[in-house]
Amino acid sequence: MKGLLSGSLQDYSWESFRKDLIAGVIVGVIAIPLAMAFAIASGVKPEYGIYTSCIAGIIISVFGGSKFQIGGPTGAFVPILLGIVIAYGYEDLLLAGLMAGILLCLMSFFKIGSLIKFIPRPVTIGFTAGIAVIIFSGQIANFLGLTGIEKHEKFLDNMKEIVLHLDTTSLYSVLTALICFIVILITPKVFPRVPGSIIGLTVSTMIAVLFFQGQIATIGSTYGNIPSNLPEFQFPEITWERIVRLIGPAIAIAALGGIESLLSAVVADGMTGTKHNSNKELFGQGLANIVTPFFGGIPATGAIARTATNIKSGAVSRFSGVIHGVFVLVTVLAFAPFASHIPLASMAPVLMIVAWNMAERRQFSHLLKMKTGDSLVLLVTFLLTVFTSITTAVLVGLVLALVLFAKRMSTISVVEEVLPDHSTVSEKVHANAVSASHHCPQISIFTIEGPLFFGVAQLFEQRVMESIHYKPEVLILRMGKVPFMDSTGEANFLHIIQHFKKNGGIVLLSGMVPRLEEQMKLSGLYDEIGKDNIFEHTGEAIDFALTNINYNRCIGCRHAAFHECAQLSSGVTYQKEKLLSQH
Repeated sequence: MKGLLSGSLQDYSWESFRKDLIAGVIVGVIAIPLAMAFAIASGVKPEYGIYTSCIAGIIISVFGGSKFQIGGPTGAFVPILLGIVIAYGYEDLLLAGLMAGILLCLMSFFKIGSLIKFIPRPVTIGFTAGIAVIIFSGQIANFLGLTGIEKHEKFLDNMKEIVLHLDTTSLYSVLTALICFIVILITPKVFPRVPGSIIGLTVSTMIAVLFFQGQIATIGSTYGNIPSNLPEFQFPEITWERIVRLIGPAIAIAALGGIESLLSAVVADGMTGTKHNSNKELFGQGLANIVTPFFGGIPATGAIARTATNIKSGAVSRFSGVIHGVFVLVTVLAFAPFASHIPLASMAPVLMIVAWNMAERRQFSHLLKMKTGDSLVLLVTFLLTVFTSITTAVLVGLVLALVLFAKRMSTISVVEEVLPDHSTVSEKVHANAVSASHHCPQISIFTIEGPLFFGVAQLFEQRVMESIHYKPEVLILRMGKVPFMDSTGEANFLHIIQHFKKNGGIVLLSGMVPRLEEQMKLSGLYDEIGKDNIFEHTGEAIDFALTNINYNRCIGCRHAAFHECAQLSSGVTYQKEKLLSQH
C-alpha cells in the first residue's frame, strides 16, 4: 500500500489529505463534462465516458508511474475511437481497448517506455494539432443543431455532410451553444477557481430547459437517460477472428495511449520537479485499459490538462487521482437524471475550447516559421492526421524525421585528410597542412568525426577510397571523435581494411574511445585490424607507419610531410630501429 499510493505514507498527514481532497474534487468537477463530451464525440453513449473516468482514473492513479497523473477519456483518442465505432461497432471497441491494454503491459514489460520519449516533437505537435482540428470540426454539427448528419471516418466526408445539411441549422441550438461558449470564456475572469465548463453547461442547460424545451436535441433525447447506478460487469466475446480483425486498431490505441500518457507525465514532472517511471506508467495505463472494458468503459490515457489542473490545485500524492475517480462516480449516482437534460449544443463549445487549447498553436507556428526539416515533418504529420489517420500520420512522420536525422548527421560527420602542421609549435595534425605539394604518397592520415552509421557509412568509405587512389602503403584513421558505429558502418569499415590488405597495405587506428573499441572487439573488426595496429595516440601510429614504408620510393621525394622526409629523400638508408629511436 505504501508503494501504491503516496510513495511515503510516513510523511502523509491530514493536511496532505485535505490538499488531495480539494484537488481531487476540482479535477472531478472538470472531468464529468469532458468524460461525457469525449464519449459522445467518440460515437458512444455519455455514460461510458463517465465509467472510464471513474475506473480508469482510479487504476492509473494507483498503479501508474506518475503520482500526479489523472487518467480518463481524452481528446487524442476521439478520431481513433470514432473510426473504430463506425467501422466495427461499440462491442469491438471494447475488445480493441482490452487488447490495447495488454499491449501496453507488454510495452512496460519490455521497457519500451524509455523509447517513446524519443519521438520527435514535430511529430507530436503535428498529430496533436491534427486531432484538435478533427475534434473542433466534429462539433460544428452539434453547435449548429444540424439534423440528418451521418458520421464518417474521413474528414472531408464529414465536412461534406455539414455543407449538405446547413439548411437544417437550428437557431435554438446556435443560441444555446453561444450562451455556453460565452459563459465558459467569462467564468475564469470572474471566478478564477471555478471550472468554466461546468458553469457554462449549467447555465445553458437551464435556459434551454426553460425556453427551448422540445426544440433542441439533448443527451437524453439522443442517447437515452444516463443510468444512475453502478456499471454492470460484462465479459466481451473473444474469438480469434475478432482478435485478428482488431489487432490494427488495438496497436493504434496502445501506441497513442502510451505517447499521450508519457507526454502528460513529462508535463507533470516539469511542473513539480519530480521524475516519473515511464515503464510503470505504461503498466498502469495498460491495467486500466484491461479492466475498464469489462464495465463498458472506452480506452483511457493520461489527460494533460486535467493532470496540470490537479497539480495547480495543490495535489501532493496519488490520492488526489483516486478521489477524482470516486467523486465522478458519486456525482453520477446522485445527479445522473439531471445530466440527461444537457443539450448537445452545450457540449459542443466545451469540446471546441478543449480542441483550441490542445492545438499548441504557438509551437506549431514557431516550427513552421523556422522553415527547416522539422517544419516539413510537422506539416506532413498534421495533414496526414486530418486527411488520413493518426496511425498513418505518426508512422510517416517518424520515417520522415528519421530520414532528415540521417541527412543531418551525414553533414555533421567529417572525414578529412590531415598531416602534422610543422608551422605550429605543437605540430598537431590539421587538414590545412595537406596540399598538392605537401603530402605523403605512402602514408595517408584521416581524421573521422561523428558516428559511423547507415546514413554516413557509404560517404565515409567513398571519401577515404577516393583520396587514396594512389595506393599508399599505410592508412592511419584517427578515431578519437567517433562515438559509435552501427552494422552498416562496420561493413564499410571492413571493406576498407580488406581492400588495403588485398593491395599489400596496412590500416592503423588511433585514439579510439573505450566504447568503440569494445564494439569492435565484439564485431571482429579488432582482430581483423590486429592489436599491434591500434594505438592510443596518432604520433605513435605515425612512428609505426614510418617503419612500414618503401624507403626506395622516398628517394627524391620533395613533399616533406614528416621531419624524416628530408633525410629519407636524400637516399640515406635507415634501419627501422634507428628510425624509431628518433621519436
